[in-house]
Amino acid sequence: MENIRCGWCEKDDLYRKYHDEEWGRPVYDDETIFEFLILESFQAGLSWYTILSKRENFRKAFDDFDYKKVAVYSDQKIEELMNNPGIIRNKLKILATITNAQKFMEVQKEFGSFSKYIWGFINGTPIDNKPKALSEVPATTEISDKISKDLKKRGFKFVGSTVMYAHMQATGMINDHIETCFIRK
Repeated sequence: MENIRCGWCEKDDLYRKYHDEEWGRPVYDDETIFEFLILESFQAGLSWYTILSKRENFRKAFDDFDYKKVAVYSDQKIEELMNNPGIIRNKLKILATITNAQKFMEVQKEFGSFSKYIWGFINGTPIDNKPKALSEVPATTEISDKISKDLKKRGFKFVGSTVMYAHMQATGMINDHIETCFIRK
């Protein structure tokens, strides 16, 4: 018997694998949280599938999502990224990624880890929305609004409420698997 999944992921095996193994699973390590922050910010205005299909290219281009390295990228590295056809070559998003890496480390210093900071918005406990259908899944919530506003106040870029809601879904802060999805079992 075939597993029933959330309808959005039935496009192909790449989407199914991401859905089955990552989406909605709680992530607490700063490295993975930063990876999704980069990927979600590059997604702004694009489809998640576009980003997911280029994920390995992003990984190589951005030094395995090492925020300490990204934070000190030079003009030469920015130029290299702008000439990399394997990623989204948007200079504002590339510059934002560098800024976000710097701000990410500032948050780590203040809270001990970025994970403690971001999970603090939901008291460390994932929110389970238990949607019956994809149509019940919002694009933003009051919490994603609050996170977005706080990150922007701290100097982060490309972290609007929709981006942050998608980030919360990706890192398991929110479980939006529909109630018939096999992941729920």
